[in-house]
Amino acid sequence: MPKSLRVGPFWVIAGILIFSANLRGLFTAVGPLLGTLQSAFGMGATQAGLLITLPLAVFCLVSPLAPRLARGLGLERALFLALGVMAAGIVVRAFGPLWSLYLGTAILGAGIAIGNTLLPSLLKRDFPDQLTKLTAVYAITMGIGSAVASAVVVPLADAVGWRVSLGAFVILPIASALLWLPQLGRHSDLVRQAAPEPAESVKVWRSPLAWQVTLFFGVNSAVYYAIATWLPSILADAGFSQAMAGTLHGLMQLATALPGLFLAPLVRRTRDQRGIAAAMVGLGLASIVGLCLAPRLAVLWVSGFGFGVGGAFILALAFLGLRTRSADQTARLSGMTQSIGYVLSASAPVLFGALHDETGSWAPVLVICGLLCGLLIILGWGAGRDRSLGES
Repeated sequence: MPKSLRVGPFWVIAGILIFSANLRGLFTAVGPLLGTLQSAFGMGATQAGLLITLPLAVFCLVSPLAPRLARGLGLERALFLALGVMAAGIVVRAFGPLWSLYLGTAILGAGIAIGNTLLPSLLKRDFPDQLTKLTAVYAITMGIGSAVASAVVVPLADAVGWRVSLGAFVILPIASALLWLPQLGRHSDLVRQAAPEPAESVKVWRSPLAWQVTLFFGVNSAVYYAIATWLPSILADAGFSQAMAGTLHGLMQLATALPGLFLAPLVRRTRDQRGIAAAMVGLGLASIVGLCLAPRLAVLWVSGFGFGVGGAFILALAFLGLRTRSADQTARLSGMTQSIGYVLSASAPVLFGALHDETGSWAPVLVICGLLCGLLIILGWGAGRDRSLGES
């Protein structure tokens, strides 16, 4: 273990966990407020869906650049910069006209993209023997942070207005940045030192396994963000109040964290994760069918969907380290996965919002999400094999 980790491992792990709380809730919390924002700015469903899609589109552009940024600044400093970008995006998003709402959302997405790409590389480099466990723990923290954000954003907006409600989330990146400060002098050059393949002997963009991991991540994220974006509207059409829809949205986010409690030891004991991937996605598929056929049992279906798709998401993150041999290789696979994967994710909320506007029903959206889950099971069968990049 590097000397700096022997000196202060608490700060490294605590920094990772608090950082991860920023990576989902800061933009998915907009979901329960979409109806309010549509009324405030006169937006249609497609325009409102852009508030979830726009960060994902920015992920596609920024993620491939994040490894280069880490090599230039150092991994810790690049992550600290990401927190500053997130904080700026939150402020711009909350306090301005319609164009500022979109601009701030894009800036926020850039900061999250850097964090999403580089955190797996940090885990691979500093904690290779605890990779799956820490991946699960930071995914749990991500889910809890997202659940709390979704649950409080509507009551807070009712109390102080939607602008203050969205702006209040700036507390998270500021707190994370303060906790991250002790690490800024550490590991500034270890991204290069940890990479034994400077000539990229493994071309991740030409690896079938890399594409399987990427598409498993991307299709899973597309299904998740489609449902996460429009779940409050789906539930409202089924007769739930806005407050209850927000609570159920938060319950779904919380359920995404729960698989981390058992996936870490399970994955450590299994070199092949195909069966685990199929089981997680299968639960998500069953929950989508239930939400379509019996929406009044939504508490059951949103919990099952969050658990299943959340488990698949944790597996997708773990695959970034499990299928690679070095921190640099992990960073390159992560950049590819986040870039291509979020092209799919970014398309889903807008396309499904447009489909709803065209048909006047959420049933076609749920049917397509179910079909994508079937495809996801096939992709998980490939990504879950006991292989590393470069192996046949």
